[in-house]
Amino acid sequence: MEKVKITFGNQTIEVDKNTSYLDISRQSKWKNTALAVKKNNELFPLSAKASTDEVIEFVDVTSIEGAKMYKAAVKFILEVALKTVFKGSEIEYLHSVPGGMLSEIKYERTLASEDIGELKREMASIIDEDLEFKRYNILKKEAIDFYEATAYYEKAINAKTCDDILTIYKLKDYLNYYYVAMPYATGCIKKFELKYLGNNRLVILYPSNLTGGVLPEYVHHENIINAYYEGKSWLKKLNTPYTADLNNLVSERKIKDFIESCELHFTDSIKKACEKIIRNNDKKFIMIAGPSSSGKTTTTRILGAYLRSKGYDPICLSTDDYFVDRIDTPKDEYGKYDFECLNAIDTKEFNNDLMRLLKGEEVNIPTYNFVTGKREYHNNLIKLNENSIILIEGLHSLNDDLTPGIPDKYKFKIYLSPFIPLNIDRHNYISTLDLRLIRRIIRDNRTRGYTVSEVIEKWQSVRNGEEKYIFPYTHQANMIINTALPYELGVLKVYAEPLLLSIDTDSKYYEEARRLLKFLRSFYTITSEYVSKSSILREFIGGANND
Repeated sequence: MEKVKITFGNQTIEVDKNTSYLDISRQSKWKNTALAVKKNNELFPLSAKASTDEVIEFVDVTSIEGAKMYKAAVKFILEVALKTVFKGSEIEYLHSVPGGMLSEIKYERTLASEDIGELKREMASIIDEDLEFKRYNILKKEAIDFYEATAYYEKAINAKTCDDILTIYKLKDYLNYYYVAMPYATGCIKKFELKYLGNNRLVILYPSNLTGGVLPEYVHHENIINAYYEGKSWLKKLNTPYTADLNNLVSERKIKDFIESCELHFTDSIKKACEKIIRNNDKKFIMIAGPSSSGKTTTTRILGAYLRSKGYDPICLSTDDYFVDRIDTPKDEYGKYDFECLNAIDTKEFNNDLMRLLKGEEVNIPTYNFVTGKREYHNNLIKLNENSIILIEGLHSLNDDLTPGIPDKYKFKIYLSPFIPLNIDRHNYISTLDLRLIRRIIRDNRTRGYTVSEVIEKWQSVRNGEEKYIFPYTHQANMIINTALPYELGVLKVYAEPLLLSIDTDSKYYEEARRLLKFLRSFYTITSEYVSKSSILREFIGGANND
């Protein structure tokens, strides 16, 4: 039998030609954790076979691709377990929450805690059986006919935007797809948890690359869940719960009116924040935090304009302007500058300026020069008057360690994030992470000249910072503002696709770019001419009033 040499990590082994990667993984430390294999920056199932000498990389849950595969597998296992235990039931995966995803069970009765225990046991049984996720490539027309016959009408419409050949998976007697490849079998799913919220609402927890493969502890984020449901309820009133409905508006030339409705709904949420601040007139510091590409700059500006219209004198401060000199910036475990940590900010100087402002003194506010890596002073003099209110925008704004000298009674905390309530279909929601990443790819290429690979390279560090320094404090927010515009991916697609297509196969982010391209195919193109110059979307695509 002809032999081939396979190299992975620091190990090289010799195997028979056409040995499956599954069998090869069993000779490695990934024997119980491998979800797929990567070679030449492309993803392949473990059922594929090695036919030549090659260098490969086993993909597990600690990688970007592996984390998405793991989540998809958990979703499919839960779906099958639910339909096995509770005949006639259905599940909708609604949106991500910190550490997991929110879902809702459709059934003839409200489930009890004991029912969730039974559901978990059925999932564990499916995992213990190590059942194969069987992969089928079917014609688009076959997929459309199947989903129409099973009353998954939104999936049938979505199939029309797919390739002529559609990949679906089968587990036991159930067929479905989740827009990413599945692992080889259920046995690789080692950890998951179900947290029952009552009223048939469920949060599914699972490990990921952001948790280092560890199952996260559940922290309830009532405000985030409520923000999602508010947006979902609003879209339902507009008869636009799924991307198929959005695409229909495009094809029927009704998208302009929908865009105007989305913009008004967003500004209305900022107006509500303004009214809430005014009702709490002892609040002098509006602390505004949000993850990368959540639209902090535009939202802060619009909020300031609303407050000004009510007779206030809003003063906007960015914690970025108080970065320590780059030479003094702390470094992470890899020896790289850690711009995300609190110690990257000169909190002593920042608080000193705030206290001086409170005392009525005039303060020269710095501007951070990101080219030289130093704070600069350009006679930006600020002094509070009777109607002044300070808007502090930054990564750590919800963390009281940023402003230890300011009593809580003077702070009003706002958390921003694009919780897009539009779903692709009942089993596939639009990831907040994907939306923010696409926003950032477009913005950073336009304003800083970054390539897609450079943006994705830095994205992991940014995401780690968010997990450490933002999400643990979101439950402290007095208000959530959803900064997503349900129509925006149709517009972003125009800008993102050429950038993503520029990624060559020699980039280690080729597979991620290809996944995002496939995701964007679900949306019909929407021209940016309908997007107002004051829209939050202009922060990313350009063309704002102040550009």
